[in-house]
Amino acid sequence: MPAFRATAKGVELVVRLTPRAAHDRLEGYVEGADGQTYLTARVRAVPERGKANAALIALLADSLSIAKSDVTVISGPTSRLKRLELAGSPTELAEKLASL
Repeated sequence: MPAFRATAKGVELVVRLTPRAAHDRLEGYVEGADGQTYLTARVRAVPERGKANAALIALLADSLSIAKSDVTVISGPTSRLKRLELAGSPTELAEKLASL
C-alpha cells in the first residue's frame, strides 16, 4: 500500500511520527515490516496533550504549502503510526507528497 491515496476531500496520508527528536523534519518514505509504506517524520514536541500531533500538522502544512486547518489526524492520535487527511486538490497534493 502506498503512503498516500486520493480521497473525495483530498489525500489520505500514513505517517510514522517520532516525538522528542532533535529537529523537526520529514525523512522520506519507508516500507515497514508489514509491507505498508509510510512517511517518517520527527518533531521536537513531546507526546502530551496533542503537542506532537500539532507539531506534525504544522510541519506538514509548512512543507506542503497548505493551511494547518487542511491537515487532520483521522486515526492514531496516540499512536506513532497516524493516518492524516489533507484537504485540497488530490492531484496537486499527490505531486507535492511525491516530491518529499
